[in-house]
Amino acid sequence: MRSRSVLFIGGTGNISSACVRRSIERGFEVTVLSRGQTLSRPLPADVAVLKADIRDVEGTRAALGNRTFDSVVEFTIRDPTEVPRDIELFAGRTGQYLFISSASAYQKPTARLPITESTPLMNPFLEYARMKIACEEALLAAHRSTGFPVTIVRPSHTYDRTTLPFNGGWTVVDRMRRGRPVVVHGDGTSLWTLTHHDDFARAFVHVIANPLAVGDTFHITSDELLTWDQIHRLVAAAAGVEPTLVHVASDVIATVIPEWGPALLGDKSHSVIFDNTKIRRLVPGWAAGVPFSEGAREIVEWFDEDASRRTVDPGIDTAFDVLVERFT
Repeated sequence: MRSRSVLFIGGTGNISSACVRRSIERGFEVTVLSRGQTLSRPLPADVAVLKADIRDVEGTRAALGNRTFDSVVEFTIRDPTEVPRDIELFAGRTGQYLFISSASAYQKPTARLPITESTPLMNPFLEYARMKIACEEALLAAHRSTGFPVTIVRPSHTYDRTTLPFNGGWTVVDRMRRGRPVVVHGDGTSLWTLTHHDDFARAFVHVIANPLAVGDTFHITSDELLTWDQIHRLVAAAAGVEPTLVHVASDVIATVIPEWGPALLGDKSHSVIFDNTKIRRLVPGWAAGVPFSEGAREIVEWFDEDASRRTVDPGIDTAFDVLVERFT
């Protein structure tokens, strides 16, 4: 029996790097389409690399040659104007085209919980979510009209050891370690779901080259529910400190730090609980296995390994001081 082949468009990111590694472990022949730039997450040695920029249609077509794939996984598209390009490139070249969308596309505020794949897609606050929705609509229209073999997968907040889960990044941890208060949006009790990238990948590799997934939509998330206070306290515990948390309304934070507004108002300030029944029907026995208490330790250890990773943003530091002074 021949190995199944999969092409990743984008294979060195937070989520895609774990999916590439797990695909190799599952026995897939893995190819990555890459611009060949410096990689923060190097590809495994047994990955074939095609050097091209997907935005250059002729260059990509030349790099692909006459290759065909059982599955193509698209991690890079955020703009619906790019969808026709991929349809042109991969129609007839693959038996499945997996589009990585986002759970931020789900209705905000959510009318009911838990969120399922049939929850309406509508996010008036976050342009990124609206663009992903438009991409999904274009791909599903192509599936209905021409049979383009799309599968849509919606990750929620998925992290690896290089990514802190809250706005402000290492600046927040630095403040915790200096004994400075840190700002948490709302009252700190809204519920959130954090998924380790390896847990996502363990399920995702069973969606690849799966004919039962074509024409369908899935989200893949952890079942662990955490408040934002708990998330901050788990990171603080991993950093060896007890944090002082100051709660500030999301819309007020957005006035002081405007670049945080869309993600706060359109995503993180809303409680989310996901029903993973559908992906478990496709992947029996799968469950996320990395609790965030463990993930937080991985993150802090990674940052502590190299001082150059521990970047403090003086603008965010000052903004936190302004908010803390106003609300304490």
